[in-house]
Parts: sequence; structure tokens; C-alpha cells
Amino acid sequence: MSIYQTIHHLIDLRSFSNLWFWIALAVLWSSASHYVLGVPYDMVSRARTQGGQAQSDLEDLTRINVGRYLFIARTSGLWLLGFLFFALTTLVTLGFYYHVEFAQALFLLMAPMSLVGVLSLVTARRIEAGENAGAALQRRLHWHRFTVQAIGMVAILITSMWGMYQNLQLSVMWR
Repeated sequence: MSIYQTIHHLIDLRSFSNLWFWIALAVLWSSASHYVLGVPYDMVSRARTQGGQAQSDLEDLTRINVGRYLFIARTSGLWLLGFLFFALTTLVTLGFYYHVEFAQALFLLMAPMSLVGVLSLVTARRIEAGENAGAALQRRLHWHRFTVQAIGMVAILITSMWGMYQNLQLSVMWR
């Protein structure tokens, strides 16, 4: 096998048959469910069991990250929303109308993560509105993580089913 074939095999744009796509999908959802609003979930567990300084650290880090999320949403939220819809529309058109597999894969990564982004903004507003301390904060962060994990499970299921369909369709075409 030549070096060109090796590089081409490693950087293959047929995403659903590429191991790197599935590794990226696993890392994406693992990170999304571990970092709840930018706060590592082990801090929530530690605050629940230890209290005291661990709870204070959780409240401080959550306050900082909630402030960052809401500042970005209030200053440039409409521009980001417009860009997100443009990007998703472009990926849908390229992927499902023109049958570009790489665009399909990016859409299947970005669409559920945009739902997680909206969920994060809703959670940040609820925390800012008063659920910013003690057991209420821990409960809100726990439910946010649970919802992100549910979205992730559905997204992984849909992505894997679509990926298997694409791979089976390609294997039939090559016969």
C-alpha cells in the first residue's frame, strides 16, 4: 500500500465507515454529559456528599459559567442563531438532497448538540432566576445532565441506524 493510499484511507470522507467518526461521536457525547454547563459533574456529586467548600466551589463555578452563557446569548445570540440555522440548512441540503455523506455526518453531530445548546440556555436562565444555591442548584444540574444524556442516547441511536443504512446501501451498490 502506498503512502497516498494510506493517507487517503485515514482521511476518508465516507464518515459512517470511518472509525474516527465513531470515536468523535463517542467523545462528543461523553464530554457533553460530563460537563454540565461547563461544570464537571463530579463537582456536583462531591458537593452533594461533602457540602461546605465543595458546595461553595460548585456555586462559584456555576455562577461564572452561567454568566458567560447568558452574556453571549444576550450580546450575540441572534447572530449565532442565524449562523446555526444557516449551517444546519446547508448541511441538510448537501447531505440529504445531494447525498454528501460527510455533510450527513456533520448534521447528525450538530443538530442534537444545538438542542443541548438551547437546553443549556434554558437551564442557565433558571439558575440565574433563583436556583443558584444548595440542593436546588444540584437538582437543576442533575436534571440538565439527565436530559443531555437522553438526547445523546437518541442521537447515537439515530446516527448509528443511519450509518448502518448508508454502509449497507454502499455495499449493495458495489456488488
